[in-house]
Amino acid sequence: MTEHPGEAAPAERNVPAATRPATGTGGGQDRRETDEGLEELPPNLTQAILEATKQVASLLKGAGHPFALAGSVAVYAHGGPGNLQHDADFCILPEDADTVAATLRDAGLEVYTPPEDWLLKARCMGQDIDLIFELARQPVTRELLGRAEELPVESVRMPVLSVTDLLASLLNAFTEHHCDFGAVLPIARALREKVDWSRVRRECGSAPMPDAFLYLLERLQVISPEDDDRGGRP
Repeated sequence: MTEHPGEAAPAERNVPAATRPATGTGGGQDRRETDEGLEELPPNLTQAILEATKQVASLLKGAGHPFALAGSVAVYAHGGPGNLQHDADFCILPEDADTVAATLRDAGLEVYTPPEDWLLKARCMGQDIDLIFELARQPVTRELLGRAEELPVESVRMPVLSVTDLLASLLNAFTEHHCDFGAVLPIARALREKVDWSRVRRECGSAPMPDAFLYLLERLQVISPEDDDRGGRP
């Protein structure tokens, strides 16, 4: 596998696309006719990302690769905010990385290895695709993929990370250098009724940044305070 020429490497490690700042437009553009001829309209980036997501998912399903949709498109599939501004993320098993890459290359997609050692990248229909085999510094496992839910992304059904795993991955990605609560807060608000918050606390709450975010959710009354022997937080 070769590195993609001219591709800027993301600064954050294991940061889901749902929390990364937008880096451009991309995608196909519609046109409208004016007195001066055809004029390009601003690209519908959300639709372009969804079309690329459906194409890649269909290829992975057809080849029998275990996978689950992650990131901002997974949030969208679960009913969360739908203003997509980033790439599409797919979780795959580490041992399947080479065969997944071969499947996509055989279908005519460009697949390349970025400097980061936890994912592969691809291009589909002008959009970036992340093929992640280490999510929030933890290897993708069959257990994680087994908890995925079969959901439609427009007209194509595909496995999507469970809401609880999705929120846990977003919180576990917080670090001292990347801790954008503002990006994750609307996701937590929109999906709060579907999340097993007790499991999120068990898996994330011992780290200071996720714990601070959970406390913020409590203060904003997005979630209830944790019940423990002390009657909650002091």
